[in-house]
This record gives sequence, structure tokens and C-alpha cells, in this order.
Amino acid sequence: MQPYLQLASLRLATTTIPLPGKLYSAAAANLLPTTSEAAMSAAMAYIVPCAAALTILAALLRWAYRWSHPSSKGKLPPGSMGVPLLGETMQFFAPNPTCDVSPFVKERVRRYGSIFKTSIVGRPVVVSADPDMNYFVFQQEGKLFESWYPDTFTEIFGRDNVGSLHGFMYKYLKTLVLRLYGQENLKAVLVAETDAACRRSLDAWAAQPGVELKEGLSTMIFDLTAKKLIGYDPSKSSESLRKNFVSFIRGLISFPLNIPGTAYHECMEGRKNAMKVLRSMMKERMADPERRSEDFFDHVIQELRREKPLLTETIALDLMFVLLFASFETTALALTLGVKLLTDNPKVVDALREEHDAIARNRKDPDAPVTWAEYRSMTFTNQVIMEMVRLANIVPGIFRKALQDVEIKGYTIPAGWGIMVCPPAVHLNPDIYEDPLAFNPWRWQDKPEITGGTKHFMAFGGGLRFCVGTDFSRVLMATFIHSLVTKYSWRTVKGGNVVRTPGLGFPDGFHIQLFPRN
Repeated sequence: MQPYLQLASLRLATTTIPLPGKLYSAAAANLLPTTSEAAMSAAMAYIVPCAAALTILAALLRWAYRWSHPSSKGKLPPGSMGVPLLGETMQFFAPNPTCDVSPFVKERVRRYGSIFKTSIVGRPVVVSADPDMNYFVFQQEGKLFESWYPDTFTEIFGRDNVGSLHGFMYKYLKTLVLRLYGQENLKAVLVAETDAACRRSLDAWAAQPGVELKEGLSTMIFDLTAKKLIGYDPSKSSESLRKNFVSFIRGLISFPLNIPGTAYHECMEGRKNAMKVLRSMMKERMADPERRSEDFFDHVIQELRREKPLLTETIALDLMFVLLFASFETTALALTLGVKLLTDNPKVVDALREEHDAIARNRKDPDAPVTWAEYRSMTFTNQVIMEMVRLANIVPGIFRKALQDVEIKGYTIPAGWGIMVCPPAVHLNPDIYEDPLAFNPWRWQDKPEITGGTKHFMAFGGGLRFCVGTDFSRVLMATFIHSLVTKYSWRTVKGGNVVRTPGLGFPDGFHIQLFPRN
């Protein structure tokens, strides 16, 4: 009965069961761990997470080492890959408040030489400030190299943009675009239309107390080119297409952080809204088979309607987006800097006036529009334009990708790596251009006309991808200069300071006041 009496005395609150001494001792011996087992458990609880942490740390260190010491079958160019993932992206986008070569490139050229490796937005890139290598890269387009831009640029311009297409498709699109910007159409139509647009804008600006030149030029050129490209008339549109492009441009060359409030996010939103307008236009025109061809977009629609079209709607839309952007922004920036350079160099303005006054005097009607023959006679003006675009360096880098391991200049560029040709490093090289930061149009005197990219001049690109809008940009700049110097004088009101991030910008604008010339 004793065991039952002990069971009856169980106190549930403390869950204690009295047991005989021997029985309790035996139970305790079986249930409680020994001192050595407890120590072992404590040690294992410490060792396992430490071992896991050390394993992860070792893997991270190995990954970081492989990032900073990329493998290659040959000798890589010297340089630094920066911190993992980020690379040297922050340094690449650091502001530069001068027209000189960016500190990012200048410091590395001084440290490593004219060819160095780096990492930008997560991709390994070889940067070239070497004229011979640049020329070689352009000439080997489609053989050893192909056009390439970092993923962030591809997101901005579209995965089927003309810069990302190769071979036959690129040549096909280039031929298509030359219908608008080729010399035949320039002679027949565009010279007169650009001259008229410049006259209208300058007349309007002269009636105001001042104009922010970059904004004014952007509006003038956008309205002209958008009308030719898509028949766009801002006075009849319920939505400002240019406003979307302005948002796009603000973050075009910015750190690729796509969260609300950043310049890059604003850029992507601008692209999305502009593409919405273009997509709506395409849908409307595709639904109207009787529509007559009135602009370049109509020609693109005709290509889409072919029985076996080469174009897709996505390629067509990305093409129109890139053309709208490239047609106005780059030229507006170059002209804005050009007028600032003219303002600071009155001797150049005097020489321009001598040339253009002579052109006007030789006309039956001094106020007649500029003709193609007159444009071709503007010898000094062409020298001024060459010097403007050399110093403007609108494109800070031209990207290509190695299709296979390439041996050049004693280095190996691994297959798949990017190559960034750096035009500013060539255009501002004192070994090539004497006093390179000086605005000196006479340096181009008696030199043959440049109709493509060369080793020492690549403001409009080079090789197969020499800019198809080059002639249009030159015509527009020449006709603007003609009206400006023959009819007006001007003074700076405020602004004019530049910053490169790395693209050219005017953070405070460039405000001028125009006066009718006596």
C-alpha cells in the first residue's frame, strides 16, 4: 500500500513525486547529464555558429578576392575593380565642374596609363584613352567587338534600341533614318526649315528681357525634330511630350537607384510616359490604313505593314524614342556651350560676322533663307563648330563589348568585358591638341573636312556607328550661328557654369539677353 499512499500525496502544483532514496538516486543518475556531457553540449552550441560564420566569411573573402582579381588567359590592363558589386561607380558619376577630362579618368590615366580596367554598375570594363586602341575598336565593329551599354542604359533606352542592335538589323535601321537626316533631305528641305526655326526663336527671345539658352534651344530643336519625326504639334497636344523627355534627361546619366525621389527614378518615369504617348500614336496610325505619309513615323508604320516586316512594334517604338532624344538634347547642349564660348571670345565672333555678313551681302534679298550652297561655303563656321563639339564632349564614353579574348597593346581584354572609349581624353590631350582647353577654331584651318570618326576626333562616334544625325546637327548649328551673328548682339545675364556627371550640364542655366544688331 505504501506506493499508493505516496502517489496519493502527489502535489500537482510543484509536480514533485516523493520516491525512496535508492530509487531516486537511480532515476537521477539516468536522467541528469554528466558534467562532461553538459560541457560538450555548451561547446557545440558555440562551435557550430562560429564554424558557419567562418565558412560564410571565407566564402565572402574568396568572392571579394575573385572580384578584385578577375581571371584572364592573358595579362589584364592595370587598374582597380573597386568594391564588390558597386565597383567604382560612385567615382565615375562624381561631379566635375570643368570642361577638362573627368577626375575619374585623369587620375587613373596618371596612375595606370591610357588603358586601365575598372568596374562600373557591376560590370568589368576596360577604359581606353589611347587613340590607336580607340580606332582599332571602332574598326573591328562586328568582328571582335559589338555595340554594348551597361544594363542601366539599356533599361533607359529600351532593350531593342538601335544601339543594342547589330548586323543587318542595325544597317537596315540606319538606312531608314537616313531618309530623314541624309544629305538629300537636308538639301531639299531641312536647311530651309532649320533656318526658319532659328529665326523665329531668336526673334521671340529678343522681345524678352532674357532667355535661358539651354531651355530655349531644347524647345526650338525638339519642336522642329518632333514635327519631322512624328508630326508633333505642341499647340494641339493635350500632353507635353517634351516635358516627359525633360524628366528623362534629368536622370539619364545618374547613379542607377530606381526608388522614388531619385533622378534615375524620374528618368524611368519620363521614359514610361513618353513611350505611352508614342504607343498611342502607333495604335491610332496602325488602325488607319488610308493615312498618307506625312512624317518619319508614317514611313516606319509602312515598314510594319509589310507582308514580312523586318521591324517589330517594340523596335519601332524604341527607335522613335531614341531619335526624339538624340535629335535635340545633344545639339542643344553643344550649342549652349558654344554660345558661352563665343561670349568669352569676341575675336571669334568678329571672324564669324565677317563670314556671314559677306554671305548676306551676296544675296539679292539679304533676308532670304540660308541655302545649301551658302551652308557649304561657311568655312570658318565649320571650324567653330568642330571646336565647339571638341570641347563640349557631349558623349563622355562610347561603349563596346569584346566578342572574344582580344590581344591589344600588350593586354588581354576577356570575352564579354565592356570597353569604354573615352573621347574627352583624346580631345583634351595636350599631345594631340596644343593648349587643349583653349577655344581656338583656327586650329582646324587648312585641315581636311572630317566626315567620320578618326583617331583624334570622335565627337560623333566612329566606325560603322558614326552618328547618322551628324550632318543635321552641323546644319542646325550653322544656321543658328548665321542668324545670331548677323542680326543680334548679346550679353550674359547669369549662369553659364558647367558640371559633368559625367554628361555635360548647366546647373544654373545660361541666361542671356539679345539685342538687335545695328
